[in-house]
Amino acid sequence: MLNKALECSTAYLLLGGNLGDREANLEQAITLLSAQVGEVISVSALYETAAWGKTDQPAFLNQAVALQTNLTALEVLTKALAIEQELGRVRKDKWGERLIDIDLILFGDEIIDIPDKLQVPHPHMQNRRFVMEPLAEIAPEVIHPVLGQSMLSISQSLNDPLPVKRL
Repeated sequence: MLNKALECSTAYLLLGGNLGDREANLEQAITLLSAQVGEVISVSALYETAAWGKTDQPAFLNQAVALQTNLTALEVLTKALAIEQELGRVRKDKWGERLIDIDLILFGDEIIDIPDKLQVPHPHMQNRRFVMEPLAEIAPEVIHPVLGQSMLSISQSLNDPLPVKRL
């Protein structure tokens, strides 16, 4: 019997948080992702952004992470949600304050639509500067599998007025 090597995929995630020690929370999330999901191959700088959607809350720190994994996209999402819980995330309000948020943005060049569970590419990524700037930093030439544009190109053509500051 032949041993078939598990196929690796590159997953791109966006981490964010606006409560507690924001930077330490992101570092802990990256450590846990590395241990439970796959090898971290790239991490963006930290970006500070005013809250989006629900604006009466503290500013967010965001960071993009690329990792190599042999898990499926749904398994990556499941592990990310478990890591959020492990780090103390409590889901109260949509777009509300949070210690940590981990979103699966891209998974290789896959297009996935599992209603009420997982959409990849993330359906709103191309409209949000706080997603695109860190992602374009670590994956400028990666092509959006639906739009057919590079992350850098999408980032440069955004109309999102929300300021994003690289730290």
